[in-house]
Amino acid sequence: MKKFILLILTLTVCLGGFAQFTPGDTLKYRISLKDKAATDYSLQKPEKYLSKKSIERRKKQGLKIDSTDLPVCKKYVDAIRRKGVHILVTGKWENFVTVSCNDSVLIDEIARLPFVRSAERVWKGNMEKATRRDSLINKPLRTDSLYGPACTQIEMSKANLLHDAGFKGKGMMIAVIDAGFHNVDKIEAMKNIDIQGVRDFVNPEADIYAESSHGMSVLSCMAMNQPNVMIGTAPEASYWLLRSEDEYSENLVEQDYWAAAIEFADSVGVDLVNTSLGYYSFDDPTKNYRYRDLNGHYALMSREASHAADKGMVVVCSAGNSGAGSWKKITPPGDAENVITVGAINKRGELAPFSSVGNTADGRVKPDVVAVGLGSDVMGTNGNLSRANGTSFSSPIMCGMVACLWQACPKLTAKEIIELVRRSGDRAGFPDNIYGYGIPDLWKAYLDSSSKEKK
Repeated sequence: MKKFILLILTLTVCLGGFAQFTPGDTLKYRISLKDKAATDYSLQKPEKYLSKKSIERRKKQGLKIDSTDLPVCKKYVDAIRRKGVHILVTGKWENFVTVSCNDSVLIDEIARLPFVRSAERVWKGNMEKATRRDSLINKPLRTDSLYGPACTQIEMSKANLLHDAGFKGKGMMIAVIDAGFHNVDKIEAMKNIDIQGVRDFVNPEADIYAESSHGMSVLSCMAMNQPNVMIGTAPEASYWLLRSEDEYSENLVEQDYWAAAIEFADSVGVDLVNTSLGYYSFDDPTKNYRYRDLNGHYALMSREASHAADKGMVVVCSAGNSGAGSWKKITPPGDAENVITVGAINKRGELAPFSSVGNTADGRVKPDVVAVGLGSDVMGTNGNLSRANGTSFSSPIMCGMVACLWQACPKLTAKEIIELVRRSGDRAGFPDNIYGYGIPDLWKAYLDSSSKEKK
């Protein structure tokens, strides 16, 4: 994801809780499994591996708990561990175990286990570098506008009218899966954000508030709640801060971390996920994606994202920042099915030159919608507001607004909310591969949904 940044628990064992930081290991592998035949869990007792809120979310949307919800078989994980490797994370939706070691011969032995489907190297390198905190100023400029300079980025989709009607994200839980949340715990203007918890899937021993500033700026687009300084698009929502991106390298293993993160988000009952991450090029060029891979099923991250709506969650993701480069296309997981992929425009509604374009390899419209991503107003690591460019910011701006819409339309399912957002776009009649369905009018979406409900 570093190529795309344009910045100018009972359940723990079931959710990749095996994670351990192993600085001496130089190899990481994804071990894909054939089945869950040796499971200790039952579909009839989901409370053993899902939270009450997660189960209620499924029931509310008429979604069945199925075999993908069952944790990876502990017997399989233990057998893999006994071969001498370290278990990093597990992914139950796609049924895999990610391990680290120093000897590829161990992986050959694991590949011969009867329940193993395949093994793929997803990382080769050394331990990550240490991080240092930026100094703080904490004197953001106050303005006459309630939203501060961020007023335009919410007014373009008329979500400020949702706020005026009392829908500011209250009761909605959003997971932010990103690279780090630098100084969120120290910035005065962010201290009233409702943070439910944090979790680092890259290095559980790291300080998530000392890592990358990217997630901090992303979070600010939604969660800021300081009148006349900055109000984000979902100021009353609650947030989980999850780290999956390792900015020190670019390897497939980051998608394994992401998979563990979104499954964790599901397990604790999250409603929406924002992920301002995207991948197509890696340190190992043999892993690079091709246009034909953008079918929503090739990349692990895309497959995992596609599961989310079936679990009752809405995933909002950045389209990518490759529009002006040689790649040009959206980046996984932006090609996933049943997610909202967001391109970038400026505050005049004009496409940002860097905003990645669609369509998917199988002909689906992407991006889905657009929001402000050129000159976005965000919080800086020094505690003062700044401007930033990237679909990394159009995505959370949209995510927060969608959370408010869903709060206003609580009877809708995740898939219905996604479709409602698309239909409300100013290009919905003739979507294209540049703006998608266009700039959504979320107030109109709310009114349309309300009128249908009354009928």
